[in-house]
Amino acid sequence: MSMSNATPNASSPQQPAVETDAIIIGAGPAGLFQAFQLGLQGIQAHLIDALPHVGGQCSQLYGHKPIYDVPGIPVCTGLELVQLLDKQIAPMKVPRHLGQQVQTLEAMQDGRWKVTTSTGTQLHTRSIFIAAGVGAFVPKALKVSGIELLTASQLHYHPLQLDMAAGREVLIYGGDEEAVNAAIACTKTAAKTTLMHRRDSFNAEPAKLAQLQQLRECGAIEVLIGQVTEIGQENRQLKTVQWMDGAGNEHPLSIEQLLVFQGISPKLGPVTDWGLALERKQLMVDPATLATSAPGIYAVGDIVSYPGKKRLIVCAFHEATMAAFAAAEYLQGSKPLLEYTTTSARLHGILGVNHGAA
Repeated sequence: MSMSNATPNASSPQQPAVETDAIIIGAGPAGLFQAFQLGLQGIQAHLIDALPHVGGQCSQLYGHKPIYDVPGIPVCTGLELVQLLDKQIAPMKVPRHLGQQVQTLEAMQDGRWKVTTSTGTQLHTRSIFIAAGVGAFVPKALKVSGIELLTASQLHYHPLQLDMAAGREVLIYGGDEEAVNAAIACTKTAAKTTLMHRRDSFNAEPAKLAQLQQLRECGAIEVLIGQVTEIGQENRQLKTVQWMDGAGNEHPLSIEQLLVFQGISPKLGPVTDWGLALERKQLMVDPATLATSAPGIYAVGDIVSYPGKKRLIVCAFHEATMAAFAAAEYLQGSKPLLEYTTTSARLHGILGVNHGAA
């Protein structure tokens, strides 16, 4: 049985496949809590996400917006919730494969699954947990003439690390908080920092906007109001961009690195080709086990559908718990014991609880 639909990136020598008990596709709140629940069952899991960081929709769309319906937390932002969930799984030491999307899924003869990501990473796993929300969040591409000629070392979408800016002329293209933060950070190492947005209005916290204004006034950041229209390069090396101001006038700008922050958009992507039962772009699951139509594959969160389903974070946490217990039975061949973190010595060992601490 094969569910493959794409060819992995072959730009580098094939590395040995990663062997694991479980793979979680999606590192948003549902995926992070899934890793926690699997860890309590003693199941080693790997996280995969298309974004270069954990948090998914929660950090990208609700990073600084308040959330009021998480049990025990009267109010927190999306980023704060993600940070708490990430801290919760720290004892499990969950390996992460970030900035890559699952491209192919194939059934192996021994009952396991072979997963291949967009970077060519291969993993062999006994179980899969799809926590992809409304799909994989991928950066919106900049669509201008000449962009296809740039290499990955010159064009960067939503980068977390800004090492490429050191000693270079850098253009940050975008108007959200990520763009503002990147522009501020680049002033520390870049030869020249330019921030471009289609209007002179940026979406960031007041303190960041005040810092940006200070850097504009002292000349550390040049802010241009307009949009890129064409990429100029020589021998595939980025040299300039053409940009158009609000009056329709074109200008050249000398740059060496282009950092694009145009937001992200969800795409269901290859999931639709994996042979799993779908209804209105959602995976059909058994609400008692969160099992999909394929053995060993479970799904939780906004991507699933069943009678009575509610698209709430708290419901995803319940689903992750039920899926972990179902997977433990599937992998071990017997029902796992119901243990409590308040009293179980085994769970305390997994969580690194120190009973000798004051």
